[in-house]
Amino acid sequence: MNCSNAQPLWDRRDRLHIMAEIMEITKGSQLKTRIMYRANLSFSQVNEFLSFLTEMGFLKVNEVNGQKFYETTTKGERYIDNYMEMSSLLRPEELEAPMLVR
Repeated sequence: MNCSNAQPLWDRRDRLHIMAEIMEITKGSQLKTRIMYRANLSFSQVNEFLSFLTEMGFLKVNEVNGQKFYETTTKGERYIDNYMEMSSLLRPEELEAPMLVR
């Protein structure tokens, strides 16, 4: 099997990484469009992730003047910490853990 065109394992973001990025972004309470642009997601993707993360209790929604702001919960912060720890275990020692959007 020729793998010369295959992307290395860490070149693509998986769902767990995207969820960690979203929760990192929403630590400061953000609007959906801001999350969408900072996480480089489509409108439908951001809707799917925000619905799931809110339903699971990783994010909470605060409505201010008719606008919905998403914010990371304590459970979401634990997810980020655990994700970063697991990611570091999966990488060779000479590589750093995956960077989250800041």
